[in-house]
Amino acid sequence: MHEKTIGILNKAIADELSAVNQYMYFHFHCDDQGYAPLSALFKRTAITEMTHTEKLAERILFLGGDVEMTALHPVEQIRDVAKMLAKAKKMESAGATDYNKFALECSTLGDSVTKRLFEELVADEESHYDNFDKQEQHLEKFGEQFLALQSVGRAAPSGAEHPGD
Repeated sequence: MHEKTIGILNKAIADELSAVNQYMYFHFHCDDQGYAPLSALFKRTAITEMTHTEKLAERILFLGGDVEMTALHPVEQIRDVAKMLAKAKKMESAGATDYNKFALECSTLGDSVTKRLFEELVADEESHYDNFDKQEQHLEKFGEQFLALQSVGRAAPSGAEHPGD
């Protein structure tokens, strides 16, 4: 029973590590382009995904397994904000779908604790999707004006730290 659950948990870790890497990449590039609020959103989401990885790893160790720390997908080098948001939404939607399946599978294995963990992760993934969807809607509605607003207050004197760092 535990081997199958551990395998499922490690699949989820691979997905979470991919998300962390992708979101940090987006964070760096949004920051570089001067889009501080979007940069912060990607960074916060990456941190949440790291927390997911930790919870999944703790469960694997509790079940007597070993944590596989390999990302599922390589980072896609996307620098266009609209494409970043579309990719993020796709990732979150896929994560919610997978975690729902994993919760059902854990239920059939009689592992209610892992099932509950995946249900909690589904709620987080749906929340992330909603955040990215709202940003995408703003971008579609306001276009370049939305991106210009992302950089308001960003112009700091040379050598000054970015606000919020």
